[in-house]
Amino acid sequence: MTESRKVSESVSETVHMVRPNHLNAAGRLFGGILMQWMDELAGLVAKRHTRKNVITASVDNLSFLRGAYQKDVVVITGKVTYVGNTSMEVKVDSCVEDLDRNRTLINRAYFTMVALDENDHPTRVPRLELETEEEKEEWRNAEKRREMRKHYRL
Repeated sequence: MTESRKVSESVSETVHMVRPNHLNAAGRLFGGILMQWMDELAGLVAKRHTRKNVITASVDNLSFLRGAYQKDVVVITGKVTYVGNTSMEVKVDSCVEDLDRNRTLINRAYFTMVALDENDHPTRVPRLELETEEEKEEWRNAEKRREMRKHYRL
């Protein structure tokens, strides 16, 4: 029997306070810092799904929708949306959370992560159990993004 895991088993979240050292010259959260936080979370999500070491293969649709500023609370959430043989897609959303815990989306990206064996070679990932209509829709959308990546690959 092939090993599989539910989407909910790998859902992860991190919370960051934007500090002065995270700001760019315009006084906003530096995009590179946010990308680092997102990449770290994508790695955690993929590691929880595979229970193996992982690396980032690509990032798609990285969209900066709104800025974050000093003292803002940035909440980053991620989940596996699709799995192939040795890779998986992780959807990562970044939001600014206000004092009432309302969240405003500031960034979304899709990371392709590859699972590694003990010799740092790509290895099979567990299948993904889709339980909700939202998860099934995410899977279908991920398949479309995968086809686009194949089309544009050099």
